[in-house]
Amino acid sequence: MARPVDSDRYRRNGAGPPGTPEATTDLNVRRRATRSADTAASIRKAVIRMRTLTVSVATQCQGDQMSLQAPNEERQIWIYTQMLRIREFEERVKRTFTEHPGVIRGHTHLGDGTEASIVGSLCHFRAGDAALATYRCHGYPLVLGSDPKAMMAEIYGRVDGLCKGLGGSMHLTDVKRGFLGTSGIVGAGIPHAAGAAWAAQIRKKAEVVYCFFGDGASKQGAFHETLNIASLWKLPVIFVMENNGYNAMTTSEQEDANAANGEPLAVKARAYSMPGVTVDGADPLVVYAAVGAAVERARVGAGPTLVESKVYRLSAHGNIIAPPGVPLHYPEHEAITVFGKREEYEAALRGDPVPRFRATLIKAGVLSAARANELGEQVTKEMDTAVNFAVKSPFPKPESALDNVYA
Repeated sequence: MARPVDSDRYRRNGAGPPGTPEATTDLNVRRRATRSADTAASIRKAVIRMRTLTVSVATQCQGDQMSLQAPNEERQIWIYTQMLRIREFEERVKRTFTEHPGVIRGHTHLGDGTEASIVGSLCHFRAGDAALATYRCHGYPLVLGSDPKAMMAEIYGRVDGLCKGLGGSMHLTDVKRGFLGTSGIVGAGIPHAAGAAWAAQIRKKAEVVYCFFGDGASKQGAFHETLNIASLWKLPVIFVMENNGYNAMTTSEQEDANAANGEPLAVKARAYSMPGVTVDGADPLVVYAAVGAAVERARVGAGPTLVESKVYRLSAHGNIIAPPGVPLHYPEHEAITVFGKREEYEAALRGDPVPRFRATLIKAGVLSAARANELGEQVTKEMDTAVNFAVKSPFPKPESALDNVYA
C-alpha cells in the first residue's frame, strides 16, 4: 500500500506535493532561477559598462568635447557623409515647394538639425536589427541604405516610391533594410518598437530595436505603458528621445513637468527602473558612445535604455497648408513667429551640427577641407538625381488605391 503524502512537510519546505499545481509552480520557479543565474554575470557586466560610459558621456557633454569612445577615422568620415546626405535631402524636399509647386501634397516634416543624433545612433545598426521613427522620418532610412530616388518618389506620391506612392512623407517604410515604418500619430511607434523587440528577444539572436521619437511623445500614455513593459520583460530596445524643445507650437516647458522644473527628460527612466542619460544630440560621437552603451546592454539581455538626445530643429514644424488643402512653402521657425526668440534661433544656426562636425574633423586632421568639399559635391549630385527621378516617375493608377486594403 502506498504511503500517504505528507502535505505538511512540503508546505514547510515552501513547495507542494509531487503532481500538484504547487509542485509544478515551484519547479518552474527553480528553472527560471537557474536560467537567470546563467545570464546574471553578463548582465551585471553590461550594466557596469553602461554606467561607466554614461558618466563618460555626461562629462564630455558638459565640456562640449568629443566622445572618448570615438569610431575610427574612416567611420567618422562615413558619419559626416551621412549627415550631409540627410541635410541635402531635407533641403531638396523644402525647395520642392518653390521649385516644383504642387508636386508634394500634404504635410512634410524635416529633420534638419537632427542629423548627428540620427547617424550617431544608427552607427551601431547591424543585420537583423530594426528601427522605427516618427513622421519626421526621412533621415533614418537614408542612413540604413534606402535609395534616395525611391524615397523622394514616395514623398512626391509616385509609383516608384518606397511604398508605391501610397504612403507619402509621413509613412516611409523599408522593411528589407530593417526600417519598420512610421506613423502620423504622436508616440504610435513606441509600442510597435516594443513588439518588434519582443520578437527579437524570442529569436535569441542578440538583435535590438531602435525607437526614435520626440519629446512631445513622452507625454503620451503609450510611452509610459511601453517603458514599463519593456523594463519588466528586459526587452532589447533603445528608446532615443530626440528633444528639440518644441512641440509644434508650444515649448517643452509648457507641456512637460520635468522640463518646467529644469530637469532633463531622461529622468523619466527612473520610474521604470532603466538607465536614462541626456546627451548633446548635435555631436554624433557623443551620441555614438551613449547609444552604443545602450545597444551593448540590450544585446546581452540587460534590457532597455532611455537616451535623451538634445537637438534643435532648424526648420519650422511643417510646411504651410492653405485652403482648400494646397501645400505651400515652409514658414519661419516658431521660435521666431510664435515666441519672438530670434536670438535663440540664430544661436542654433551657429551651432548647426553639420558644419560643426566638419570643422571638428578638419581640426583633428581626419578630413581635409578639399575632401569635405568633394563629399558635398557628390551628395549634391546624388540628390539632384533623386529629385529628377522622382519628378519623372508616373503616378500610381487610381485602381491601386485599393491594393493591400483588407478592411
